[in-house]
Amino acid sequence: MSLTTVSAHHPYSPAFIAGDLVFVSGALSVDPEGVAVEGRDEALDAAIDRMTDRLAVVGGKLEDVAKLTYYVTDLSLREEANRQFERLFAEPRPARTFVEVSALPYGATVEIDAIATATR
Repeated sequence: MSLTTVSAHHPYSPAFIAGDLVFVSGALSVDPEGVAVEGRDEALDAAIDRMTDRLAVVGGKLEDVAKLTYYVTDLSLREEANRQFERLFAEPRPARTFVEVSALPYGATVEIDAIATATR
C-alpha cells in the first residue's frame, strides 16, 4: 500500500501546492506497507519519513518545511519529539504545534502534517 497516492481509502492529495506553499497531509507512524511502527523514537522517525515521502511527491524536502503539527496519542513523547526536531532542523527551526489526540488510524501513535515553501 502506497501512502503517497490518492486511492479510495485515501481520497486526498498527499501534498498540495497552493501559491508559494505546500500543504502536506498528515503522515502516520507506519512503515511503507502501512503497519504501525512500535517504539517511541521509531514511531516519531516513521512519521517524519512518511511526511518527507509525501512532501517529495511535489519536489519538496525537509529544508522547505515552515510549520509542523505533531498529533500524538501520548503527550509524554514531547521530549523525544524535541530531540528529533533539533536533530532534523537547523536554526531557525520551523514553527511547531504538539497536540495529544485520543487515537490515530491504523494503530499509529504519531501523525505529522506540515506546511512548506514550494520549490520551483
